[in-house]
Amino acid sequence: MNCRAGCGACCIAPSISSPIPGMPDGKPAGVRCVQLDDDHLCRLFGDPRRPAVCHRFDYDADLCGENREQAIAILSHWEQATC
Repeated sequence: MNCRAGCGACCIAPSISSPIPGMPDGKPAGVRCVQLDDDHLCRLFGDPRRPAVCHRFDYDADLCGENREQAIAILSHWEQATC
């Protein structure tokens, strides 16, 4: 299955330690990435400036659940469990 369009959970729930354009120190968990647009789509998708960690993240039913709310809850849980 492909990434759920308009979800953006992976751009909100996890922390990202890599620099992101507009967020030179990365982003903390639970903070919306500045590159996530109003439709919950990454402005850097396909752009070489997109952090490698973001590029490597792929849809996984176990992580993304059935909907956006589940995805945020699951990814937030894993973020807390791995801190």
